[in-house]
Amino acid sequence: MTATDVRVADAAPAPGAPRPRSRRTYDPAKRRSTLLTVLLALCALYFLFPFVWLVIASTKDNEDLFSTFGLWFGHHFSLVENVRTVFTAQGGIFLRWMGNTILYAGVSALGAAALATMAGYAFARYQFFGSKILFSTVLGAVMVPLTALAIPTYLLFSNAGLTDTPLAIILPSLVSPFGVFLIRVYAADAVPESLIEAARVDGAGELRIFWQVSLRLLGPAVLTVFLFALVATWNNYFLPLIMLSSSELYPITVGLAQWQSTSTTGGGGSQALFSTVITGALVSILPLVVAFLYLQRYWQTGLATGSVKE
Repeated sequence: MTATDVRVADAAPAPGAPRPRSRRTYDPAKRRSTLLTVLLALCALYFLFPFVWLVIASTKDNEDLFSTFGLWFGHHFSLVENVRTVFTAQGGIFLRWMGNTILYAGVSALGAAALATMAGYAFARYQFFGSKILFSTVLGAVMVPLTALAIPTYLLFSNAGLTDTPLAIILPSLVSPFGVFLIRVYAADAVPESLIEAARVDGAGELRIFWQVSLRLLGPAVLTVFLFALVATWNNYFLPLIMLSSSELYPITVGLAQWQSTSTTGGGGSQALFSTVITGALVSILPLVVAFLYLQRYWQTGLATGSVKE
């Protein structure tokens, strides 16, 4: 008997003994939950349903809009005609509304991201008198609904003579308590204290440390705050409604609501603007879709980084 035969005989199980169970390698890709998949599919349908309806409704004229099934196309494909009407109605004022919205949302998002980054970084990396009280105040401000502050804000801006101006929309939108909270939590883990101390030892000042060292590490969180502020200002309706009285200064939300009101009250051609309003709503969300598709990788990174400590 050779040595190989001896090893095989030793490895073979004894007669009547149970065979050892084979070990299965764990593959995370094969681990799926049917219930979770179904729930996520339902959530996706819930969020995509309004968008699908909006796209289909934008291809219909006024007659098909009210006489055909809402989730299927009408007898006439009128998307091109509807888009043309959107950009030519009332002398092409929709382009002015779109420009106003881009101005308000862009400036507000940049300003809110900058202020929230500086404030959140200061709360995370500096200890000063009253810092805990101030941060608690910021957390409390997150709980206050914006509609509750609309009337006091209007009275304040009215006394300052800033109503019916772009500043009436931009200045209130610069304040982002949630952005400060998000940057503070992110900076506490993303910017190590040892890195700041090393920069100080090398002779760098606090401002230089912030701009050249810390800000690069805070990039994903800054983009996250920027996206949140951009969407919030873009979709803001109540604040521009009470602050602005000139139609030339309206954002898209208030302008489309004005068209909708004109259609329902019978002025300006009764129902002639219904398909125009729906198509205008579709056109108005396209810049946000493009922004999210382009910046979603940074947005996802900003939410996920720091969630797991090594």
